[in-house]
Amino acid sequence: MQHEGAGSPEDGAVVEERRIERRRAVAPPVAAFDIRRDLTRTTFAVLFMVGLIGACFWILRPFIPPLIWATMIVVATWGLMIETQQRLWNRRWLAVIAMTAALVLAFIVPFSLAISTLVANADEIAGWLRTLRKAELVELPAWIANLPLAGPKIAEAWAELATWGPEELTAKLEPYARGMVSWFVVEVGGFGIMALQFLLTIIIAAVLYAYGESAAVGVRQFFQRIAGARGDEVVTLAGQAIRGVALGVVVTALVQSILGALGLLAAGVPFVGMLTALMFILAVAQIGAVPVLVCAAAWLWWQDSTGWAIGLVVWSLIVGSMDNVLRPYLIQRGGHLPLLLVFAGVIGGLVAFGLVGIFVGPLVLAVSYRLIEAWVNEEHPVKEVTSEHESNRRDDRTRAP
Repeated sequence: MQHEGAGSPEDGAVVEERRIERRRAVAPPVAAFDIRRDLTRTTFAVLFMVGLIGACFWILRPFIPPLIWATMIVVATWGLMIETQQRLWNRRWLAVIAMTAALVLAFIVPFSLAISTLVANADEIAGWLRTLRKAELVELPAWIANLPLAGPKIAEAWAELATWGPEELTAKLEPYARGMVSWFVVEVGGFGIMALQFLLTIIIAAVLYAYGESAAVGVRQFFQRIAGARGDEVVTLAGQAIRGVALGVVVTALVQSILGALGLLAAGVPFVGMLTALMFILAVAQIGAVPVLVCAAAWLWWQDSTGWAIGLVVWSLIVGSMDNVLRPYLIQRGGHLPLLLVFAGVIGGLVAFGLVGIFVGPLVLAVSYRLIEAWVNEEHPVKEVTSEHESNRRDDRTRAP
């Protein structure tokens, strides 16, 4: 027998439900207000994060090119660094010192070789400059005058130059000389900036050599957070592209400089060591060895060695054309990427971003290509839906009277 005033559990539940319904009925409609508040908060959060990222890039702007170069160098030579560490009693700090010293030598040795050659032959170069003031233009070969379209104009301009005296020739060349001096001053300033960036690149590369594994783990975690398992594949693909580009650029520059040096030795051009170092630097900078070879051919022609000059010009065309064939092939072999995509990435990246675009262009195109390829080849139920639709149509035809 129940006490008075006490109800059953079912009655208590009914009372509680009625109380909740009354509370909902008298509650203000805040749904629209919550939506506006969340949208505003999200908008301000996105704007704040974009502004913060932009400010970080603006502050780190002087360090971005050295960071890119250091990353490219470290990724391309990481296998060599590990091998060096194993040979140096598995001491990382010794391997870092050795790799950093190798990077410094790779920058200093070609320039020191060129400067030492200039200093050792300063008297001879000064004598050449003195003879140039009294030099007379040689007679133009007949085959140049007989060239179609341009031959007569070249012969006429050459004859006009031959009639000028030293004073008149100096007055004509003075504007061009001023322009060359201005260009040289600008390039010297640019060289100073480049040397500073190279110093920063060496420092950042040393840090990455020392803590490469931690940096790699952080990059993989970041891309896995963005794209899941496919993000890790993107990181691996980027490393392959960087190694392929480095292989293509360095090996192509080495082959071009060696072949150019053989041509200079065969033609009897002096200062082969300095010119070889200059060709290697220009080839790495994607200018190529052709300017050096063409200048050497002009010098041979000035020295009445017309046959050797023509032969060196032909050889320079062969050496220069290797740049457009050998480099994309080596990059394609190292990065396992389509040759057309690599060629477009190298040329387009060079035009868009300068020298660093040689690495950035193929890298961006390679990652984009792999992502699009994975998305296109991803399994989807189109065939299954189509087959199911066809089976339903067959069932309908069988049921039809």
